[in-house]
Amino acid sequence: MTEKLIYGIQQIGIGVENADKAFKWYAKTLGADALIFDDNNEATYMAKYMGGKSRKKRALLALNMQGGGGYEIWQYTNRKPSKPKNPFKLGDLGIQFSIIKTKNISKTFDRLKQLNENIISKISTEPDNGKSFYLKDPFDNILKIKEFNSFYDNKKLDVGGIYGTSIGVSNIETSLKLYKDILGYDKIEFDKTGVFEDLKTLNNGDKKFRRILLSHSEKRVGGFAKLFGDSQIELIQSLENTPDKIFEDRYWGDLGYIHLCFDIRNMDTLKNECEQKGVPFQVISSESFDMGEANGHWGYIEDFDGTLIEFIETHKVPLIKKLGININLKNRNPKKPLPNWMIKGMNLKRVKKFN
Repeated sequence: MTEKLIYGIQQIGIGVENADKAFKWYAKTLGADALIFDDNNEATYMAKYMGGKSRKKRALLALNMQGGGGYEIWQYTNRKPSKPKNPFKLGDLGIQFSIIKTKNISKTFDRLKQLNENIISKISTEPDNGKSFYLKDPFDNILKIKEFNSFYDNKKLDVGGIYGTSIGVSNIETSLKLYKDILGYDKIEFDKTGVFEDLKTLNNGDKKFRRILLSHSEKRVGGFAKLFGDSQIELIQSLENTPDKIFEDRYWGDLGYIHLCFDIRNMDTLKNECEQKGVPFQVISSESFDMGEANGHWGYIEDFDGTLIEFIETHKVPLIKKLGININLKNRNPKKPLPNWMIKGMNLKRVKKFN
């Protein structure tokens, strides 16, 4: 079976100065306390995005087991990561913010307010009638918290994981060749042009933009699709100013959102399609690459504005290291979802105590 399958958004990469501090915040504040891997291998394949040579790094994958994508918290261990050249403004080219799902927008807003988190907007209504607000993490990254009704497991916490992202692009029509045609976000939730009330508290948010919110008409199937859940991608095009590139003259792994990652099956099929449609793979790993205790096959493309999109074909996820118990996906029916008991077994990776 060689059909390309996209199981969902696995994670968004975030470059930080202190991985332990970042993991603790995302775990305690946003419930992403399942530490799937903690990888200290040297980054070699991505040398072209790191000044032409391999770099020592630490990467942690943190998931919220209520469902949604996770956070790959990424830290250089042999150099100080650089900040963006210019302050972020809405419409800049790259990942603007991750979108986190909540069951109850008012409850989440009040909880974060009580924690004295850096809430930077009131609750607003978006063009799809969804309610959202914006938050800054302690590392200067913007997150959108938005009501969404797709959760894998209903635990007590009000928020789940990542169910989408907003990406600044120079031309939406061109960008749709990737996000719609290749990645399958073929359903338009809205396509609006104007000045938007829900964006006004963001830097440059009082300007005119075209925004298009995309979802997928086909249900994701197989593997971890039930855990990752439905997802959306919002493309934002600036119409009144020339946007900056968020990662211009910086390395992959520097501070901020460094990539968007999809969990997939049949890398070769996807690779061929990307080449045919003008977004060839820039980096691809060996067919069985260790990511800490996990294992898989991964590669990167750039969207039409240089934003890095990662694809991972997951082969193995460890559950109980001491007993050698793993989730092995390589020889499974790719369209058959993992059983609930196996996914819930990942709760064993949750970190309960912090220093």
